[in-house]
Amino acid sequence: MTDNSAYHIETRMPSIDDYMRLRLESGLTPFSREAAEKGLPNSIFGVSLMLGDETIGMGRIIGDGGCFFQVTDIAILPAHQGKGLAKWIMTALSDFIATLPKTAYVSLIADVPANRLYAQFGFAETAPRSIGMARKVR
Repeated sequence: MTDNSAYHIETRMPSIDDYMRLRLESGLTPFSREAAEKGLPNSIFGVSLMLGDETIGMGRIIGDGGCFFQVTDIAILPAHQGKGLAKWIMTALSDFIATLPKTAYVSLIADVPANRLYAQFGFAETAPRSIGMARKVR
C-alpha cells in the first residue's frame, strides 16, 4: 500500500501558472494564459492537491450555479499518478456536489480509462440516450 500521508487537499483553485503546468504535464490539452485567467475565476468550486507547498493535482467544477454543472480539469502530475490520489480529488468534488440543488445536472467528459474512476462516484454513461459533443472555437 502506498503511503500518501504527505499529500493533502486544499479547497481552492490552483494559481494560473500551476493550472497551465498541470494541464500540460498531465497530458490534458493546454489553454492560453488569457483563457486560464478568464476561466479560473469563474469556476464554481475547485481543489488543489498538494505535496508540501507544491500543487501536484487539481480538479474543479464549472457551471451556472444552479441548474448545470460540469466536473473538469482532473489532473495529477505523472510522478504522482497511480497512488489513488484522483479519488481524493473526486471525493472533495463529490462532497461539494452533494450540496447542490437536487435537480442539478452534473456531467463530465471522461477519457478512458478514467471513466472507471468516475463510475465509482455515481457517474454513468449517457449513450445512447445522449452523446457528448464538442466544438473548438478555431
